[in-house]
Amino acid sequence: QVQLVESGGGLVQAGGSLRLSCEASGFIFDNYAMGWFRQVPGREREFVAIINWSGDTTYYSDSVTGRFTISRDNVRNTVGLQMNSLRAEDSAVYYCAGDPRSGGPFIRAVARGSQNMGYWGKGTLVTVSS
Repeated sequence: QVQLVESGGGLVQAGGSLRLSCEASGFIFDNYAMGWFRQVPGREREFVAIINWSGDTTYYSDSVTGRFTISRDNVRNTVGLQMNSLRAEDSAVYYCAGDPRSGGPFIRAVARGSQNMGYWGKGTLVTVSS
């Protein structure tokens, strides 16, 4: 079965950096679009970034553009999220997600919030202290 396991969360000071990683198993990784989302308790889950199957197309939310970078390794079956210049408002549980609909129209729709992804990890907590 599809499994997505996030790691790399923790406590960091504002202005610092963290790198999240998601290990995938149970499916053909390079057939899937992969994404990162985040959620603060009491609020809706929020799109952060998405990458297509080959890694040559990415989209980001406005709030993280220029600070976060999503990447994937189709040999190691991992997707990463490099987070720089972290702010207190970046504090959240971060979730890795995957979906076999990996084409451009789908990932654009996910970035706009009009489509959801099918498989989810359990999340990793990021806390940014101000």
